Amino acid sequence: MLPSAARSHLAFPFLLAAAAATAFELEEATVDSIRRPFAHGDLTSRGLVELYLRRIAALDPALHAVVELDQDGALAAADRADAARRLAGDGALSALPLLHGAPVLVKDNISTAGGGSALNATAGSLALVGSRPAGDAGMSSGSGVPARWFLVRLASASGVTSAPPASPPDGVPAAARARSRSHQISPPPLPFNPYVPSATPCSSSSGSAIAAAANMVAVTIGTETDGSIMCPSSYNSVVGIKPTVGLTSRAGVIIISPRMDTVGTVSDAVHVLEATVGYDPRDAEATRMASQYIPEGAYRKFLNIDGLRGKRLGILRKDFFWFPSGSVQQKVFHDHFNTITQESMDTINDAVQSGERALMLAEFKLSLNSYLSELAASPFRSLKNIIEFNNRHPLEERMDEFGQSYLLQSEATDGIGPTEKKAIAKLSKLCERSLEKIMRVHKLEAIVAPGASAHSLLAIGGYPAITVPAGAAVEAI
Repeated sequence: MLPSAARSHLAFPFLLAAAAATAFELEEATVDSIRRPFAHGDLTSRGLVELYLRRIAALDPALHAVVELDQDGALAAADRADAARRLAGDGALSALPLLHGAPVLVKDNISTAGGGSALNATAGSLALVGSRPAGDAGMSSGSGVPARWFLVRLASASGVTSAPPASPPDGVPAAARARSRSHQISPPPLPFNPYVPSATPCSSSSGSAIAAAANMVAVTIGTETDGSIMCPSSYNSVVGIKPTVGLTSRAGVIIISPRMDTVGTVSDAVHVLEATVGYDPRDAEATRMASQYIPEGAYRKFLNIDGLRGKRLGILRKDFFWFPSGSVQQKVFHDHFNTITQESMDTINDAVQSGERALMLAEFKLSLNSYLSELAASPFRSLKNIIEFNNRHPLEERMDEFGQSYLLQSEATDGIGPTEKKAIAKLSKLCERSLEKIMRVHKLEAIVAPGASAHSLLAIGGYPAITVPAGAAVEAI
């Protein structure tokens, strides 16, 4: 949510916007459609950022996808990107990163300290407003590894311009209390689905999905433990990629479970995936193994219109198709799936959810305490501190409405003990005997399920997912 002063300021025309920028087609703009006018000198990064700032000012008061905006920082970073392109000259433009000069909007649990940005990363908790991270999420500062863009590095090395963090709503927690927050006394209203206001925007990366769907920015980044990218991508009709756990670094990100959390993308997904994957010594255990499987030549080579031709796909039907008979959703998925090989899966959802929750409660406390301990400045250094803050500020944190039972249950845990180890073993066995077995026995390249219905199954094994819009329904879902 933008403060009222920022909204009134942004309502004035941007006098410095180039005439060419006003002719740029902002609706459904992609990284490729941005790069072309950049290369031809028909569009500048400053002009593009100004267009997006105007779009945010016009739409966000109704949609509530953006909780904080660093206008000056974004424009300054855009100017640096424009200067870098001018310095490179026509002959060297192709050597610049694909995302050079493109604004990126990130979720409110991802640290962005680069370039002097004062943006907060609170995961929806007022207690973390004003806390200051030591560096950008995913950066390998002082490690000897070249300064590259793992997650949201706002550096000249990649030319990505700074942008506001996305607003996680109530529902599945992104971390401490994953909902919208602001510097005001009370949190701002929850985000709205841009297509069907009465429908849920779904889960804690919805700010990222809403902003992409409403063309408030071309590229957004979210995070997922269990459904937080898949579900908002599905409900807000944007492409979303949840990478394999370990493919992207989680350093500097407020997470719940090291076993399941991953940072992903919800617009121009393949280009952003390429920019965010890689080994990071700050998240070495997870990224070391996954980085070995990054394909030579990266991922864009798989952007092939005939890429599925000849591939074996399985459909998860039992317990994953819950649409009412005769509904638009049922018809859409039937039309899409009637040419795909059909497989079925036994009921495993209840076992997944019980084991997953026991593990998440313990890992959340450990992960949050670790994140808080690494902040450069913060009055709070533990989950216990956050709980105490909430108790002291029940009105501001809307405790009557939301409570903090998840936080209290997590605080009551004591590390990874016998119960948690049993849950890990149980989840690992479920993975081996269900999805992995089905894919191995039937020699499948991928599985297909409607919407985000398979998110828990994919979460427990750290499996990747891509959500692709398949159709539209006018009724709220």
